[in-house]
Amino acid sequence: MSSTILLKAEGISKSFPGVKALSNVNFNLRRGEIHSLMGENGAGKSTLIKVLTGVHAKDEGTFYLKGQKFEPTSTQDAQRLGISTVYQEINLCENLSVAENIFIGREPKKKGRIDWKEMNRRAEKVLSERLNINIDVTKILSSYSTAIQQMVAIARAVDISSGVLILDEPTSSLDKNEVKQLFEVMRHLKNESMGIIFVSHFLDQIFEITDRITVLRNGERVGEYETKKISRTELVSKMIGKEWGEDSNQDNKTSREVSKEVFVNADNLGRQGTINPINLSVRKGEVLGLAGLLGSGRTEVAKLIFGIEKADEGIMSIDHETIRAMNPKVAIEKGLSFCPEDRKVEGIVNDLTIRENIVLGLQAKRGLFNYIPMKEQKEIAQKFIDLLRIKTPSMEQKIDNLSGGNQQKVILARWLATDPELLILDEPTRGIDVGSKREIRKLILDLAAEGISILFISAELEEVVVCCDRVVVLRDRMKIGELQGDEVSESRIMDMIAEGDSVNETSAV
Repeated sequence: MSSTILLKAEGISKSFPGVKALSNVNFNLRRGEIHSLMGENGAGKSTLIKVLTGVHAKDEGTFYLKGQKFEPTSTQDAQRLGISTVYQEINLCENLSVAENIFIGREPKKKGRIDWKEMNRRAEKVLSERLNINIDVTKILSSYSTAIQQMVAIARAVDISSGVLILDEPTSSLDKNEVKQLFEVMRHLKNESMGIIFVSHFLDQIFEITDRITVLRNGERVGEYETKKISRTELVSKMIGKEWGEDSNQDNKTSREVSKEVFVNADNLGRQGTINPINLSVRKGEVLGLAGLLGSGRTEVAKLIFGIEKADEGIMSIDHETIRAMNPKVAIEKGLSFCPEDRKVEGIVNDLTIRENIVLGLQAKRGLFNYIPMKEQKEIAQKFIDLLRIKTPSMEQKIDNLSGGNQQKVILARWLATDPELLILDEPTRGIDVGSKREIRKLILDLAAEGISILFISAELEEVVVCCDRVVVLRDRMKIGELQGDEVSESRIMDMIAEGDSVNETSAV
């Protein structure tokens, strides 16, 4: 690895309305190195990449490329400067050939027409010489696997780039053999003195392929580390912002008796490329936590259980009844409810009122043609506005006008109105004020005391410890352990995440 700085970012800051996404961030990329950007949700990784590649304009700071100041004004401008990005979602045209995808918008011309022979020759050359891949470049892209399509995207980026390649979650939809192939390509490009920024949430991959790691947290740079000189334990601590042994909320955890009767059971439930087969059970009146870093598979498990994603292996049962074809409609009918992670995109309906948002779930449960009378709608809405202390001058106000905490309460109200037996909560307190967080935590424990089962997901380990009776720990899309009772502590969870030693996956029934 060279000591020559290829790309430098100094004092980069970027704000959006109400959010300081980046604050005085420094970052250095050397020639011939693979450098990882790591951090949890909201750390600033995506914002830094988007500012660097001209998607967003920075507010403050300076970029240097090969020692020269530069200011990318668009993605095309960044590419012209030699900076190319390959995103998690492959942004290519599946109906075009491999060669066309590599040279789209840059097709070689001869007498004013596309020189197909030259384009195919150059496509073969960049794939074979730079990526060590030999395929028929005249074939339609869709005829190849996701892994090959990813390689074609990289080939295009490499052919455009003169030095910097950004790979944003490139392994998220690849299997182990495909990841191995990608890593061989990355090492080959590294040996050509290319600087590679690699974003991934898979710890094993980070320690296998990278030379250095920069950790961001809450829009600030925590530090820069040589991969071989930092342990998994230290890295997880830097990302989460907790040192080992900091179990400040352990004393606040209340022990209670939980029924041994299982309401939902997943037996080797999995989906290829999404989550490895997992054994998991949720008892009646239990708060079961899913803990792990971003990308560990927490949300994917929740979506499989609710039927948003279709499992391709395993068996799921609800109240001892085997469910053959799970989907959200069946889930709601069987007493399941789901509060999604991104309330803005997947939760609230901006143009509807608070009343309409609250009754939405119950209307879906009763059916489209079994309309809920207006009087009943108002009674239901008022009941949950009072119960959850939703701050609003009127139930007829649009939900978009509420604060984040009150929007979250409306989504909770929507599902509580369906009288659920299992409530799936994916990051229910993210982005809301401290007072609202406290109210929602109390509500979770109150609901469990009433016999409602809760599947609870949170990146804040102190919340997991305080709220959960039992915790399933995930890493790299697989279950690596389970804690219950007095075993549930922040340090134990962090140990398991860092070490990742697989355990016997027997359901704790």
